[in-house]
Amino acid sequence: MNLGRIGRRVLAPLFLLLLAGCITVKVDIFEEQKPLKEKVVSGGGREKILLVDISGMIMETRHRGIFSLGAVTTPGYVKEVLDKAAKDKHIKALVLRINSPGGTVSASDIIHHELQNFKKETGVPVVVCLMGLATSGGYYLAQAGDVIVANPSGITGSIGVLAMKLNIKGLMDKVGVDSELVKSGKWKDFWSPFRPSTPEEKQMMQDVINSLYQGFVKVVAEGRKMDTREVKRVADGRIFTAPQAKDLGLVDSLGYLDDAIKIAQKQAGLVEAKVVRYHRPDSYLPNIYSQTPDFSWMVGPQFLYIWWPGEL
Repeated sequence: MNLGRIGRRVLAPLFLLLLAGCITVKVDIFEEQKPLKEKVVSGGGREKILLVDISGMIMETRHRGIFSLGAVTTPGYVKEVLDKAAKDKHIKALVLRINSPGGTVSASDIIHHELQNFKKETGVPVVVCLMGLATSGGYYLAQAGDVIVANPSGITGSIGVLAMKLNIKGLMDKVGVDSELVKSGKWKDFWSPFRPSTPEEKQMMQDVINSLYQGFVKVVAEGRKMDTREVKRVADGRIFTAPQAKDLGLVDSLGYLDDAIKIAQKQAGLVEAKVVRYHRPDSYLPNIYSQTPDFSWMVGPQFLYIWWPGEL
């Protein structure tokens, strides 16, 4: 029997059913995500120390496909972890492992806020372990910790804010492309990439940066229990080695992750405890931050708590 004829006989009725709406075909571009699950890393006993990773860029949302930035930590993920931990009465301490150059001002501030709320609502101590790179927004988050331990070979600091844009006017002139714009007010196209910024615009942007910078300094002053003037002396964007940061009072001690875990166990008053992590079999969207679309990298100025060595 002709196999092509058999195939047509089978596919034709299916095609008609599809047209009639009797069959629905679900096509998922991305796999559906599932809730976080607990995994024991080490130790034993009933009580737990939760290990939480802050890795890569700190962003409002995780980009997909061609916009992927590699490892990313989002407020949605951190809030999901903290919400789960808050419901577990056996979580007696939290160790925050940070390996990040920083990220957006908004995402850094939201995560810091959620960590502070978690501490206030649960009374659970938070110990921070700064890994190889924990700068700018990564260091900002560390201020939520009761104790900050820095890897001896790590880099931290870069306290400050930056905003940048691409000025593509010269490129547009070369390829013969011009832009046309109708606006409702003088500053509606503020920080446009299609023309150079005016001196007035640069001053306006500097005023915004200064305000965000003051917020960063305040968070560090409160987190490290330092005078604001003392913080400003080191908050000029410089990076520091871990020993330098300790001498300046930006971290409490030098050590490794197991040292941070021991400190957390002591802070919680535990004789023994098991270290656990939350892992995601797939992915899941459980809270208000998770489904927020992010078009900030497409248009408009981007304010960053990030160490960015050099200009584009």
